[in-house]
Amino acid sequence: MRSLFIILAILIGFTGCVKKNKVPTAQQSANPAMHEVKVQEVIQTSNYTYLKVTDNGAENWIAVTRQEAAAGEVYYYDQALEMKNFKSKELDRTFETIYFVQGISKEPISAAPAQGMGGMGGNMPEGHSGKAADAQKEGISVAPAEGSVSISQLYASRNDYSAKKIKMKGQVVKVNDEVMGKNWIHIQDGTKDGENFDLTITTLDKVTVGEVVTFEGTITLKKDFGYGYFYELIMEEATLVK
Repeated sequence: MRSLFIILAILIGFTGCVKKNKVPTAQQSANPAMHEVKVQEVIQTSNYTYLKVTDNGAENWIAVTRQEAAAGEVYYYDQALEMKNFKSKELDRTFETIYFVQGISKEPISAAPAQGMGGMGGNMPEGHSGKAADAQKEGISVAPAEGSVSISQLYASRNDYSAKKIKMKGQVVKVNDEVMGKNWIHIQDGTKDGENFDLTITTLDKVTVGEVVTFEGTITLKKDFGYGYFYELIMEEATLVK
């Protein structure tokens, strides 16, 4: 389901959704970011549950990692990403505004330190500054493809590659499919510059962990998606090079 994400437009444009209710309850006073919503309609897809809800008198669409939900139920959430003109390819439908929420609860949510959106079913990409989601994988040694550069060269000369379309070859070490309209790929080639040994790539193409692949895409520096998802360097809108 490439419905997302590329949300993908990652995007697009993320903004945080933290609207305060006009008449706070005791629980909402304790957690001003919390929303209390009543479900009007439920649409299930392979990976996501789309809910049309009323929120303080206004009708909104929210989306959460697929789970059971029913019209008439009341739920609570307190972290979300607002997306404009989001196209769900699986539904073949464009939502003028939709909020991707970290999770919904049948009970009011206590305020907690912001942790980003990593709780969306484990499918949200990790925010980081060029390091891998996990440790550097051992035993990887991938020579650059013709016309490409190594990960160590990319990070060492990042300013030279900023906003430029380049090729990168590496082994896939992690995949987050169909997150906000895109697939998020981590590759490594066995090289590193300081602590930077992993490249995050957003793409519509599908790959699997363990594959050695070559991508061509645009390098962006200091990309901030909000909610802690900050990338010192990322390759965007990439396509597989056959």
